[in-house]
Amino acid sequence: MKIPHNAWVLVGDGEKALFLRNEGDEIAANLVVERMLEQGNPPTREQGADRPGRFHDGASPHRSAVQDADWHRIEKDRFARAMADRLYAMVHKGRFDKLVIVAPPHTLGELRQHLHREVTDRVIAE
Repeated sequence: MKIPHNAWVLVGDGEKALFLRNEGDEIAANLVVERMLEQGNPPTREQGADRPGRFHDGASPHRSAVQDADWHRIEKDRFARAMADRLYAMVHKGRFDKLVIVAPPHTLGELRQHLHREVTDRVIAE
């Protein structure tokens, strides 16, 4: 893929993001790190309770289990939102005109939901 001079490349997953800028040209790219975001995101077993909660359902003597939340996935989704917010701030500072996004499918999908129009207008490849 040809990346234009001064285009930005976001390489990120749910825990780490690198914002790179091409100081080279389309023939010889020279990607330089402009910014890095990192988030400590331990596994769900270290973030939530040891067992799912339970509740009584009305007058019945039976109890039902509550499905345990995937805290690890929730934090990855929050991080995707943080990446989108950072891109929005950088667009308003005039930091880039073209953007390439490299991310795993789930992160890319979550990121797309939160990208502002000013950012999506500058995306040239995913």
